[in-house]
Amino acid sequence: MALAPTVKVVLGSIAFAVFWVLAVFPAVPFLPIGRTAGSLLGAMLMVIFQVITPDQAYAAIDLPILGLLFGTMVVSVYLERADMFKYLGKLLSWKSKGAKDLLCRICLISAVSSALFTNDTSCVVLTEFVLKIASQHNLPPHPFLLALASSANIGSSATPIGNPQNLVIAVQSKISFGDFLFGVLPAMLVGVCLNALILLCMYWKLLSIQKDEEDAGMEVVSEEEMVSHRFSPATMSHLTAINSKKWSSTMESVNIHSSPNTNGNKGDVESLRNRISSSENEIQEASGEEFGAANDGLSPKRDEPVLANRFSSTKAMTNANSMQSSEEKEAVTERWKRVLWKSLVYLVTIGMLISLLLGLNMSWTAITAALALVVLDFKDARPSLEKVSYSLLIFFCGMFITVDGFNKTGIPSTLWDFMEPYAQIDHISGIAVLAAIILVLSNLASNVPTVLLLGGQVAVSAAAISPENEKKAWLILAWVSTVAGNLSLLGSAANLIVCEQARRAPLLGYNLSFWNHLKFGVPSTLIVTAVGLTLIK
Repeated sequence: MALAPTVKVVLGSIAFAVFWVLAVFPAVPFLPIGRTAGSLLGAMLMVIFQVITPDQAYAAIDLPILGLLFGTMVVSVYLERADMFKYLGKLLSWKSKGAKDLLCRICLISAVSSALFTNDTSCVVLTEFVLKIASQHNLPPHPFLLALASSANIGSSATPIGNPQNLVIAVQSKISFGDFLFGVLPAMLVGVCLNALILLCMYWKLLSIQKDEEDAGMEVVSEEEMVSHRFSPATMSHLTAINSKKWSSTMESVNIHSSPNTNGNKGDVESLRNRISSSENEIQEASGEEFGAANDGLSPKRDEPVLANRFSSTKAMTNANSMQSSEEKEAVTERWKRVLWKSLVYLVTIGMLISLLLGLNMSWTAITAALALVVLDFKDARPSLEKVSYSLLIFFCGMFITVDGFNKTGIPSTLWDFMEPYAQIDHISGIAVLAAIILVLSNLASNVPTVLLLGGQVAVSAAAISPENEKKAWLILAWVSTVAGNLSLLGSAANLIVCEQARRAPLLGYNLSFWNHLKFGVPSTLIVTAVGLTLIK
């Protein structure tokens, strides 16, 4: 594609530059309006500058991608409500054998959850779990935060629903879910292992030094859990002894101070109802003894109010026990309803994944699963739907328009025409050059715009060689653009989410610096990317 007229090239470049600055640096001092508004501003400038027409702008919005993104976000919301991520968090510390074991667990769980539930969602939910575990074990948090973010990026490369750029690639390339998964999965598994190994090598000494303090911290946590455990046998026996004494003293008080005043006895009854923890048999025995004493010689007229009060006391106790029993039954019923609902959420999610593996339309499969969860919840869906990131959907709409306008200037195609002879994927050197281009652009322009700018051009170039190479080109684009996010803190949204969540965590706040991330990100990204490229099928 030849370059457009100079005016269109200049204005289109200005609009794209505005979008790029606000997307990469959303809080710039001269225009701190954020990514979403920056995306819409770039799209509007493309139309105002007449780089594209309004009809072309609407046509540039890819509805299947938005549908797939919306569906997966709704499913993730219901999975979070069903405690899926809570269980994943518990797996991090379950029978942990030390700091190194914990780091490897974080890498594995983060990668798997990101492949199934998107990397951004996993990072949002798991960051606080990681900070709590590190704090409890008296460990430095930054190796574990790096493990969470980097493994989330690597793991998300394995599926079309793992991250936004893979959504774009899957829809545009029409590669099935199964082909995508089995094409990238070997590279993902090896990449996660390599990433964990690099982290262990870089922080081995730091994690080893903390071992003694970690063991002490684990003992403190165990003791606190035992003290705070309300229904341990020791606690129950202690409470029973105290309540038995209270029961005896209270009964003596009632026997001594009984009077015909009904209102006063009702106050005693209320006091009894709050204090009694013994069984119904004891209550019945006490009331039986009192009735026997009444029959042995008490005056009927004088003791009639006392007997009436005793009857009302026994009746009140019975009613209290009945109410308590009904409340317990309701609690059990609600608990089983909760278990049933959670099971249905997991079954629907598994059904969605199976349908995707069978090759059904990904957008409509995700939307169908989302609506099934809404119906099964059987309540107003507004609170759950409000948790969907509509700002991200709007950001994508603006980005589609902005990138389409920039493509119409002819700049991306001209640059690709210059690089294409050196980036043929039927040669090792060509794959290396293509990977380097994707790596640099993903960190300069972000990974999703890079995929939108390069995807079609790379696919056409590879298709000229063979259909198999076209599919491989798409998978290479998915792998490199995703792993490229680990290079720097600004390389992916997952990194920024972990950094921000860690900084804002109550009482556990930690600032993951740019340089701490960079000194790990550069070697990890280069090694994992290079090894993974040899395994892409």
